[in-house]
Amino acid sequence: MDVSFMSFLQSVTSSPVLLITVLLTLGVIFVNGWTDAPNAIATCITTRCMSTRSAIWMSAIFNFLGVFVMTQINSSVASTISNMVDFGGNTREALIALCAALFSIVVYSVGASYFGIPTSESHSLIAGLSGAAIAIQNGIGGINMDEWAKVLYGLVLSLILGFATGWVVCKVVSLVCYRMDRRKTNRFFRGAQIFGAAAMSFMHGAQDGQKFIGVLFLGIAFSNGQGSVSGISIPVWLMLVCSVVMAAGTSVGGEKIIKSVGMDMVKLEKYQGFSADLSAAFCLLYSSLFGIPVSTTHTKTSAIMGVGAVKRLSSINLGVVKEMVLTWIFTFPGCGLISFIMAKLFITIF
Repeated sequence: MDVSFMSFLQSVTSSPVLLITVLLTLGVIFVNGWTDAPNAIATCITTRCMSTRSAIWMSAIFNFLGVFVMTQINSSVASTISNMVDFGGNTREALIALCAALFSIVVYSVGASYFGIPTSESHSLIAGLSGAAIAIQNGIGGINMDEWAKVLYGLVLSLILGFATGWVVCKVVSLVCYRMDRRKTNRFFRGAQIFGAAAMSFMHGAQDGQKFIGVLFLGIAFSNGQGSVSGISIPVWLMLVCSVVMAAGTSVGGEKIIKSVGMDMVKLEKYQGFSADLSAAFCLLYSSLFGIPVSTTHTKTSAIMGVGAVKRLSSINLGVVKEMVLTWIFTFPGCGLISFIMAKLFITIF
């Protein structure tokens, strides 16, 4: 399959369905950068280490680097997403179903972000693809359970490892700095937290950017009559396009989400913010290297809860946590159902 940029442009101009798929995918990437990336810099802003606008621009730059650099080093997350579902042998209907999946993600993500609730675009993407695959295959035969198992591992991993790592890192930092002058340590952690937020932004791009690269790559394959992308290398131009769009989305910002994650859930000091960012970045790096797609929102919020639990469990605002968990729980059936209905409708119409 020819995956050059010129071949891609020719395919887009000759296939209206592919054009819609590309626009929807880029729209979802933009929304992801807008609604999900603010989680990476929430603690840095709420502990007053950086201004909102400066942090957003820093995050945009490191999101770009995360997508581009990590995909060249290890693209296993993109492969997992591409191979997670089977849309069947009819590549025309498969491309239409992929449009439906992306449409459902946009609807669900924008609706949730309107209320200032951090969304899991990762779970929206997985639910959307799964719903469309079930619709086109008329059953769960369209789901690759081996790859889906990685999703379930990621769900558990992001919660348990995020919380545990956040607790351990914050506990170690607290013990090491116990007898130190608070003013000196605050100056150090001010800079350290900026580094942590940059690392978190980089890993957000590495994880979520790869997921959407996998989807866009799948759409290109369908338009060329290929039923899968197995054995085909991801082109550099595709990494660059996705990087730029995600960075643009991040630059828009997400003040409501920053408030929900950084202020409402746990009141953080600078050393706690650094511990949360470092812990979440480590968990995302581990998951990316092993090709496990995880939710950056899950990982960051569970790390924040682990950090907050070092002092006392009561420091965590369980009302906000409950609201987030309910949103995550509803993502799979909600986004999956929208995708299923849209896939059936789109295939009938087109």
